[in-house]
Amino acid sequence: MTDFVSENRQPLQTMPETPRRKLDVKTLLAYLVLTLGVVVTLFPFAWMILTSLKGVQEIFQLNFIPQNPTLTNYAEVLTRTKFLVWFGNSLLIATITTLSVLFFDSLVGYTLAKFDFPGKNLIFLLILSTLMIPTEMLVIPWFVGITDLKLLTSVPGAYFAIMFPGLISAFGVFLMKQFFESLPTDLLEAARIDGMGEFGIFWKIALPLVKPALASLAIFTFLGNWNAFLWPLIAIQQPQFRTLPVGTALFNGEAGTNWGLIMAASSLAVIPVLIVFAIFQKQIIDGIVLTGMKG
Repeated sequence: MTDFVSENRQPLQTMPETPRRKLDVKTLLAYLVLTLGVVVTLFPFAWMILTSLKGVQEIFQLNFIPQNPTLTNYAEVLTRTKFLVWFGNSLLIATITTLSVLFFDSLVGYTLAKFDFPGKNLIFLLILSTLMIPTEMLVIPWFVGITDLKLLTSVPGAYFAIMFPGLISAFGVFLMKQFFESLPTDLLEAARIDGMGEFGIFWKIALPLVKPALASLAIFTFLGNWNAFLWPLIAIQQPQFRTLPVGTALFNGEAGTNWGLIMAASSLAVIPVLIVFAIFQKQIIDGIVLTGMKG
């Protein structure tokens, strides 16, 4: 009996080994290049933040990591300067300007993309032609205009004088027009047949379908207005209306060689930009995924 069992016993079958994915030279080189790009991109930010945590004497020792981290620089920036006023001015101006660009650029882009009327192509060409005009050439007419209108004599007027060059942008009109042209016209015609008004079609149907474009435009607009320096420097004549780039630049001259205070102010200035990107990055990624699925 034992001999019969031993003769008919089958050996255990082992699971087939999964083939290991070979890391070729091209993939390894791509990872190395991407890693190098990440290090080069993040190194200045890491240096800025770590320098803001150093004391005056430790900054010139060129140590990457602070030996005695301190928040004294942040406390001095918030208490000795008008940083919160500059921060609030920049936040107000950048937020209102971004909302204005998102609404008006979307409305103009939708009109140029989905309506036919005489002179449409000419109007679009004139809008695009404004992109070729340098900002430095427009500063003098802008300043003459706000001076003649006496906008700098009141609080709302001063803020409007800083914001009005960026309340609508030619780049945003071009971007939104291209996205609206990709929407199916039959969907909009079906809404018209159901009795929906034109603004309702734009607001409830067309606009939600171009969220990736709105997210990209919001990031570009907010970042551009948050970092704007030349026009606010020329237009602002009273210290209480200074924006963060202007105030930081003047503070840089006042602080002299105190790089700890300068780095602390710069680190705080980056926070709103990171928050805006964190809010809208999901919309951009979803738009890229959906665009790939359409193909």
